Amino acid sequence: MRTTDQMLSRLAAEIEEKQTFIDGIVEDAEKEGRDLNSQEMEMATRARTRVGELQPQLDQLIDLRRMGSESRAKIAELAPFMREQPAAPKEIEYRSAGEYAMDQWRAGLGDADARQRLEIYNRAASHQKTSDNPGLIPAPILGPVVNFVDSNRPLVSALGPRDLPGQTWGRPKVTQHTSVGLQPSAGDAAAEKAELVSQKMTITKLTATAITYGGYVNVSRQDIDFTTPGVMDIIIGDLAAQYAIQTEAAAATAFAAAATAGTTLPTGANTADQIAGALWAAAASIYAGTKGVGRVFAVVPTGLLGAWGALFAPYGPMNQQGQGFSAADFSTGLAGVIAGIPVYVSAAITANTALVMSSAAAEVYEQRIGSLQVVEPSVLGVQVAYAGYFTPMVIEATGIIKITKTP
Repeated sequence: MRTTDQMLSRLAAEIEEKQTFIDGIVEDAEKEGRDLNSQEMEMATRARTRVGELQPQLDQLIDLRRMGSESRAKIAELAPFMREQPAAPKEIEYRSAGEYAMDQWRAGLGDADARQRLEIYNRAASHQKTSDNPGLIPAPILGPVVNFVDSNRPLVSALGPRDLPGQTWGRPKVTQHTSVGLQPSAGDAAAEKAELVSQKMTITKLTATAITYGGYVNVSRQDIDFTTPGVMDIIIGDLAAQYAIQTEAAAATAFAAAATAGTTLPTGANTADQIAGALWAAAASIYAGTKGVGRVFAVVPTGLLGAWGALFAPYGPMNQQGQGFSAADFSTGLAGVIAGIPVYVSAAITANTALVMSSAAAEVYEQRIGSLQVVEPSVLGVQVAYAGYFTPMVIEATGIIKITKTP
């Protein structure tokens, strides 16, 4: 591969990596139903600026490569007319021992062509192989970087993060309602002027505090300058993914700890009716706690997907409770619907446990700080961090039901 081709490959790979990074930022924001924050805008702008620097170089190299190819093609067309006599073959291969013997006989009779063929065949040629010049063989790196990490937050996304109002805040909650009853009566007739029932309303306050999640990496200036694809964007993207994993786990842990115990599925393979029955029972309990306020949904771990999904076909027959599961859709969070209840898959949910809940029974609050950077001139380093404030809040524990599968 020519040096021009190597640079073309490197520039094209870096442009593709930057575009993939920008698409990932936009995709994360779209999944969470929000606009890009200032930190994400900064990262996208930096990547777009780099693409703008690379594109003119790429266009110039493409033109040079095209001109070189056209010149070589023209020279090849003219080559037959530039030679006065056929060139001697570079290599001779005899198809049989008899053919070789015939050339020896002809050469003994003075045949010049036979002598030339024998000379070429018997010449001790020095064979040049790639192992003789490893310094000339490039090792191209194809982007983007393969990085298996699930940064989706199915549970958090199902609830929808709310803006974090401050370091500490409160949510008012009615703990005792007023009362209305029949006016006391005497016999069959209502007693006029009889005193009605009376009960005061009691409102308490749920208190929450902002919890900080974050991490940082100290990167050398050389690592930033000489890596392709650029290591800085990769590190920031991975820090953001780890932040998503930790906050999803925090929400799952808080809601599972506060949940009300529901149906326990028996040991062994369960039937579709057993699973649907557990969900119906959970929905009934949720109504008792939230009086129908909010949306009901379920979140299961990846381990239960294999057992539940196989019982509910994706084509939805008439005798099936739900629209079924699609094995290819679990990576988006929503895997299927049973008895009208959307079922999400989250790696943060404890094994053999399913949470069925109302969106009115729990809330999540978040304010992302995003990426922060500081330069360390004395060691030629850049310290980059990613952080945010995230707090899950349980509004009504009876609106969160835990279904347990006995192993």
